[in-house]
Amino acid sequence: MRKAVAEATNHAAHRSVFGRLLIDQPLMRNVLAELCLESEAATTLAIRLAHAFDCSGEDAREQKFARIATAIAKYWITKRAPAVVAEALECMGGNGYVEESPLPRLYRDAPLNSLWEGAGNVQCLDVLRLMQKDPSTFEALHQEIASATGVNSIFDRFVGSLLSKKRIGTDAEFGARWLVEKMALALEAAALIQSGNQGIADFFCAARLTENPGLCFGTLRSNNGVALLLERARPKPMVSVLSPK
Repeated sequence: MRKAVAEATNHAAHRSVFGRLLIDQPLMRNVLAELCLESEAATTLAIRLAHAFDCSGEDAREQKFARIATAIAKYWITKRAPAVVAEALECMGGNGYVEESPLPRLYRDAPLNSLWEGAGNVQCLDVLRLMQKDPSTFEALHQEIASATGVNSIFDRFVGSLLSKKRIGTDAEFGARWLVEKMALALEAAALIQSGNQGIADFFCAARLTENPGLCFGTLRSNNGVALLLERARPKPMVSVLSPK
C-alpha cells in the first residue's frame, strides 16, 4: 500500500491537468487523501503489533493482544491492499497501467497476501475461536481499545457497542467478517490515537467510524487534514550530505 500511495502522490505532484497540477485538483486530493489515510492506519497498526510481539515474552497481556490482533489485522489489511493499489493505479491513468510502471506488478501481487497470510475466512474464524476458547485474548483487545477512549467522541461512540460483544451468538460465524472488520477499524483508530498524531487520528475517525461512510475512495466530506496527509505521503527528494570536493 505504501509503495502504491508513494507512486500515486508523486505522479500527481508532477502531472498537469486543466492548467494545474493533478495533486491540486480538489477531487483528486480527496482520492489521494483517502489512500494516504489507509496506508497510515495500516502502518500504525502494524507497528503497534510489532511492539506487542517484542513485549510478549515478558508481558502476558501483550502476548494475548498480539494473538488476537494479528488475525484481525491480517484479515483487514490484506483485504484493503488490492483496493488501494487499484485506486492508485487509476490515479496514474495509462502511466500506471503499462508494464513500465511498478503498479501492474503490485496489483497482481496484492491479492496474494490474503492467501499467503491465511484466507480471510480463516482469519475471522480464528478470531471467533479465540473469543470462545480463550476469553482473555478478547479482554486484552478490550483493554487496548478502551485505553484510547476519552480523546475522540466519534471513536468513543463507535467502540461503545463493540466492546460489549463478549458473548458469541449462534449466528456468529455468518457475521464474522462484519465483526472482525469493526474490530480492525477500532484497532487502527486506537493505534492512531495513541501514536500521538491527533490530527490524523481525528481525520481517520471522521472518515471511517461515522455512520454511512463512503464505499469508494474519494468520498471524504471534509478537507480538514488533507494537506497534512498528502505532505506526509509524498516521496521526498534525496539530499546529499557529502561535502563538495
